[in-house]
Amino acid sequence: MSTTQSDRLRGLVEPLVAAKDLDLEEIEVSRAGRRGLLRIVVDSDEGVELDVCAELSREISEKLDETDAMGEGEYVLEVSSPGAERPLTEHRHYVRATGRLAKLQLAEGGDLVARILAVDEDGLDMEVPGVKGRKPTARRVEFAEIVKARVEIEFNRKDKKEEEA
Repeated sequence: MSTTQSDRLRGLVEPLVAAKDLDLEEIEVSRAGRRGLLRIVVDSDEGVELDVCAELSREISEKLDETDAMGEGEYVLEVSSPGAERPLTEHRHYVRATGRLAKLQLAEGGDLVARILAVDEDGLDMEVPGVKGRKPTARRVEFAEIVKARVEIEFNRKDKKEEEA
């Protein structure tokens, strides 16, 4: 997608997204056979409900129909929230992932899988799970030390209410 098209689409879409108190995370234009594919990813601190995505999709579709931002050909519009294993690239992503398990690729080499406990301007306070019955340990990771990060899916995590029962 050209920078001009990207900027134009962002200019059309961002006000509609902001009006729903959402953050515009990504705009991606690609080809799907003979059709174009416009994928828009939105998020918020509370997550995004399916009904809000559907409503936003209708509004974006109407706005795009009023312009030639997608050109003359057919295209498919997808409006969704980030996936479960979303990459963490912005400060707000780390804040939203507080309490979740994350996998960090560190500049010093190697990976760290730990739970994000707190986020500040400089980095993360994390809890590294204990191995073979050992207690978890605390670890501080500065943002400058992180090469890549993403949320890890947990299938067997107990809810805090379950743990207290």
